[in-house]
Amino acid sequence: MQKSLKEIAQLLEGELLGDGNIVITGICGIKEAGQGDITFLANPKYLPFVKETKAKAIITARDVTGISKPVIRVDDPSLAFSKLAAHFLDLEVKHPAGIAPTAIIGKGVVLGKNVSLGAYTVVADKAVIGDNTVIYPLSYIGYQAKIGKDTLIYSHVCIRENVSIADRVIIHSGTVVGSDGFGFVAVEGKHQKIPQLGTVVVEDDVEIGANVTIDRARFDKTLIGKGTKIDNLVQIAHNVVIGKNCLVIAQVGISGSNIIGDNVTLAGQAGLSGHLTVGDGAIVAAQAGVTKSVSAGTIVSGYPARIHEQAIKVNACVQNLPRLYQTIKELKKKIEELESRIKK
Repeated sequence: MQKSLKEIAQLLEGELLGDGNIVITGICGIKEAGQGDITFLANPKYLPFVKETKAKAIITARDVTGISKPVIRVDDPSLAFSKLAAHFLDLEVKHPAGIAPTAIIGKGVVLGKNVSLGAYTVVADKAVIGDNTVIYPLSYIGYQAKIGKDTLIYSHVCIRENVSIADRVIIHSGTVVGSDGFGFVAVEGKHQKIPQLGTVVVEDDVEIGANVTIDRARFDKTLIGKGTKIDNLVQIAHNVVIGKNCLVIAQVGISGSNIIGDNVTLAGQAGLSGHLTVGDGAIVAAQAGVTKSVSAGTIVSGYPARIHEQAIKVNACVQNLPRLYQTIKELKKKIEELESRIKK
């Protein structure tokens, strides 16, 4: 792809400083950029790299000055760069088109306009797939599953029976939506499986990363709210409800029947025990172990998870334990010496 700097400035509605006829052939980070690339500067700590970068031009905030290279000034450099990246991607990526001869389509399936089914994709009986949805090869769409319009499903995705996926959802490879919840009861020393009769509902504009597992509910539904983004390698158990516009980062594990509010962030490797509530706007820090409900708007960290400020103090005390142990050992020795003298 090639675009002039002037065209890019117009696309981003930015202020161009420099030669608008420069041709841009790629986009990259400020440290990795090569000849022909455009990059961006959003964090001031990367300012020293401006002199070193090989990029032909830089997207910056409107108040940044003193850069000798051509610049496009915008309100939000990160957002502008993301918009440009998406534009480049749309021009370069060609999704499968049409229905492959080897796709298997069951009885009573309803396909919308311009649906694409890749090679060896299986669509089970009575499934419904909306307009302009693209399903890559080797995916499985279960019995009576419903998929909305403009949705993108990559290879090796399994959408189980009766699951509902809304509009403009992106699901990456290896993900399973609607697997059985982990439910067993002990009967005479053996684990007897509890039937999982519910479903999974994924609302509009959700993105689900690679190798994510979302279990169906025992009854009713497991719900992923509108606009939520889920990273790779996340486990979401049965009857979990995740609100709108949440961020669930890699390797998070959410036990059954948790209720996660809107705009919540669950950072990498956080683990939540079951039947808890995490309030709107809360942040659970990386590797936190949540054993109690979290109030709205709070930040928790550590194990067991507690208010972040408290967790920092606890961690500081733990770091001092070796020194405190040595101090106590020395004091104990001195006390023993004093007691010995008193006895004499």
